[in-house]
Amino acid sequence: MTLRVLCVFLLSGWLSVYAAALPIPENGLALRIQGSNTIGAELGPALIEGLLHEQGLLKIHRETPDTANEQRIIGQTAQGQRVVIEVAAHGSSTGFAALKNASADLAASSREIKDSELLALQPLGDLKSPAAEQVIAIDGLAIILNPANPLQQLSTEQLARVFAGEVKTWEDIGGRGGAIHLYARDDQSGTYDTFKELVLSHRGKSLSSAAKRFESSEQLSDAVSADPQGIGFIGLPYVRQAKAVAIADGASQAMLPLNSLIATEDYPLSRRLFFYLPPDSRNQWAQALAKFAQSPRGQAIVAASGFVSQTVQAMSVAPNALMPEGYQSLSRHAQRLTVNFRFAEGSASLDNKARQDLARVLDYIKRNGKTDRAVTLVGFGDLKDDPARADLLSKLRAMAVRRELVKNGVVLREVRGFGALMPVATNSADEGRIKNRRVEVWVY
Repeated sequence: MTLRVLCVFLLSGWLSVYAAALPIPENGLALRIQGSNTIGAELGPALIEGLLHEQGLLKIHRETPDTANEQRIIGQTAQGQRVVIEVAAHGSSTGFAALKNASADLAASSREIKDSELLALQPLGDLKSPAAEQVIAIDGLAIILNPANPLQQLSTEQLARVFAGEVKTWEDIGGRGGAIHLYARDDQSGTYDTFKELVLSHRGKSLSSAAKRFESSEQLSDAVSADPQGIGFIGLPYVRQAKAVAIADGASQAMLPLNSLIATEDYPLSRRLFFYLPPDSRNQWAQALAKFAQSPRGQAIVAASGFVSQTVQAMSVAPNALMPEGYQSLSRHAQRLTVNFRFAEGSASLDNKARQDLARVLDYIKRNGKTDRAVTLVGFGDLKDDPARADLLSKLRAMAVRRELVKNGVVLREVRGFGALMPVATNSADEGRIKNRRVEVWVY
């Protein structure tokens, strides 16, 4: 037997053994996913294909039924048995409804589960537990204009007034072009829910009835690109031919939806993309897909699909006059990791994403030989009446992350707190205060 034939033989045998790791259903249907169009249009199917490849399946392909925004991803075992995974992408809300009526095994959502949905799904277990709530990617809502529109930046306050229909013309916000034409996702969309939560609701605004609504992200983006007076909001991979503008929230600097700012969730309209898997689920394919999405290979697929992966990298930060001197010094001598640790609402405990990120940060530190005094933690917080209290709380948050790193053999260089300085969101709303309570990781 030649070496090449031997390798093929061994590889085929390994694939067969690996494919047997997950059960092959008799009727072929292994998994049903419903929910977010942002995830279901491309990212979800791409992750499914990655899992099927990892399971050693052959002839992997997609089939599109007659119903819009639905598809099947199909693979085949060496013995000719079909494995079918169905994806229906009609909006995040539909995913939670499908879990409730048992027409889906896994919900894809481009927003966090609502309290009402959590309560309705209580019989399935705690959907907020770390095993159930899986952050699979980070996305940024891009505010898009026609490429010919000269406007460069907007505040979230201006956005709210524009999409509520209170600002009627481009000239009212420093642009040109006459009447503003609004484009928005439909009511089932997690993209719309996120925009409503981050921009409209806490300012007491509602979306104007004049907005043109779309189920498809691609169609919305193309419509804005074709309309010189158009403005819309969309997930990052769907900017396409449109122009994205920089966004400021409260006292934050205006930020473009850049990968580095979205990865750290500093960009004001950054958001998390989720898989929600009932903790009592016995569907091994659902469990395997959630695990695969968190793996390095899964996160590479996230990046290839146009979203922002959670893979930890080091990035240089240019110092500027708006930074406190101690932070400027840090940026001159160290690099910042592309992750921020954040905390569960009303708690000093790390949230579910932070728990996942902890393992990624530890892996980065150990792989790069930075376990001995090469890591500095920097804490930030929201505005307090007493600045000294804000400083103390920001350092205590950094100390909470320090404890977890020390448990795993990391000796830190320094732990610092900068209080309420350098906000990334407005402190006038709960969502903004939660974003401002963060811990950065810097490495030398």
